[in-house]
Amino acid sequence: MHLRAPAIILAVRAHGEHGAIVRGFTRDDGVQPGYVRGGRSRRLRPVLLPANTVLGEWRARTGEQLAALTVELVHSRAARHAEPLPAAALEWVTALTATALPEAQAYPRLHDGLAGVLDAIEAAPTARGWAAALVRYELLLLAELGFGLDLERCVATGAQDELAFVSPKSGGAVSRAAAIGLEAKLLPLPDFARAGGEADWPAIFDGLRLTGHFLARDILVDRRADTLAARERLVERLKRAVA
Repeated sequence: MHLRAPAIILAVRAHGEHGAIVRGFTRDDGVQPGYVRGGRSRRLRPVLLPANTVLGEWRARTGEQLAALTVELVHSRAARHAEPLPAAALEWVTALTATALPEAQAYPRLHDGLAGVLDAIEAAPTARGWAAALVRYELLLLAELGFGLDLERCVATGAQDELAFVSPKSGGAVSRAAAIGLEAKLLPLPDFARAGGEADWPAIFDGLRLTGHFLARDILVDRRADTLAARERLVERLKRAVA
């Protein structure tokens, strides 16, 4: 096995005294784990940060063997790791991707979506500039893994207008008229989650509540549920930032 490709660092775990097991997300070959000799060294620690882009080279004698991985830094987002709110966002979105995706399966749309979110976090002067993109990435991840929400028409009437809620059971949109009297049992559907565009903070938090429900129910279950702690930290920091 020999693979050389750009990759987004998703997760780094110490292995032995000096090494690290790294999970990188490539566009054409999906998530690829590898052992980096000296990965905990002073030289490599700034390189092996989640959200950094590296040129990775994986080598293994067999497909079942953990590959030896060497990396060359392509783009660093280390500066954002020094800022609490962007750091929490980088931690969450990379941890989600690392936890949710199986290894060695290509998800080019997710790779491009993740790169877009990371670029937004890096470039936006405030969290409002990237929070909506994060919600849309979570929706894309649900869809790519087979748990997509049906936000095109009302699950009760088939109507395509005035879609304002989502059923927490079916994941289908519900029109404002069909939701009368049931609003408390449904999840709000912000417009930007369907049509894109800008969003204010109430809509962003509605979007985070929407995606958080289905991520917890369908993807981050059993042992993977621990990953949700990173999301909870991010949401709490966002609430404090806009209070």
